[in-house]
Amino acid sequence: MGPERGRGGPRPRIGIVFGAGGVLGAAWMTGVLPALQEHLPCKIHDVDVMVGTSAGSVIAAALRCRVGIDDLVAYQRGEAVGVLHDAGVGDVAAGPWPPPPYLRAGSPKLMLATLLRPHRVHPWVGASAWLPQGRASHSALRGMVQALHSHAHGLAAVNGSPPGWVHGGQTWIVAVDYDSGRRVVFGRAGAPPATLPDAVVASCSIPGWFKPAEIGGRRYVDGGVRSTTSLGVLARAAVDEVYVLAPMASIVTDRPRMPHERLERRLRALITLGLLRDVERLSSLGIRVKVITPGPADVAVMGLNLMDPRRRTAVLETSLRTSVVEFAGRGSSRQDVA
Repeated sequence: MGPERGRGGPRPRIGIVFGAGGVLGAAWMTGVLPALQEHLPCKIHDVDVMVGTSAGSVIAAALRCRVGIDDLVAYQRGEAVGVLHDAGVGDVAAGPWPPPPYLRAGSPKLMLATLLRPHRVHPWVGASAWLPQGRASHSALRGMVQALHSHAHGLAAVNGSPPGWVHGGQTWIVAVDYDSGRRVVFGRAGAPPATLPDAVVASCSIPGWFKPAEIGGRRYVDGGVRSTTSLGVLARAAVDEVYVLAPMASIVTDRPRMPHERLERRLRALITLGLLRDVERLSSLGIRVKVITPGPADVAVMGLNLMDPRRRTAVLETSLRTSVVEFAGRGSSRQDVA
């Protein structure tokens, strides 16, 4: 896609990062989309690069399949309208808790690699290998992405994109190879071939909860075990400006009294530190990064279980309100780095 010209010449090349965050992270990101669109120099469907990790991969896939922002908001409210209705998509959210896992290790190969070469395996990725293999299936999610893709693009190659993928800009879906521990960015040059539904399912396959996704004889799990945003993959993407939606981080948070809530805020703080390191790296390359995270009001509504669909509407409605304030520059959960 060529640059769109305005009064000041070609627009900057834009990247959007949609991070991990479960069912409620997806609801929060959906609530941010209307305010984000107001600040983009193009339609959100047509930005130059989209990076999706875990729940963020679902948002990225839907947008590339031309699902409108209003349609996504309605979907989070329990209504299938527009493209979602035409494609026959229903609610794919599972229950708030996983089924009992299988009584076998998630990845013996990765366990061995972690023991023999611990310095070469990311700590969170290595820890995921020791979890029991998940039992839940992403068949409903696969069906949703397949329906959206077929409705938007059909099954043939489109504008140079491989069969089963999307066009309108680069779309990168992040997962982790569950035997080697390496991060894989489906859709990027040099990545293993995959269809969009397969890539999204792989990116959303939480270790210990869902079965690993098999693509081309390899097993893949949730990209969020490596990084909740995967922002670093954009370091060489030739973009000028990046917007990061990070549901599991918090630039500013509250100080709850309950011990379990304080523990959750500490985890958010660790995730935020990792995110800000990636921000600094991109900033040193001259890329402007704008980070949007849940603020205190959002975090309070989300609670501790990001997979609980019963809070989805409340999270959405809160995000629709708070994101307008954040983009207006009066909030505290945004960080701009030039």
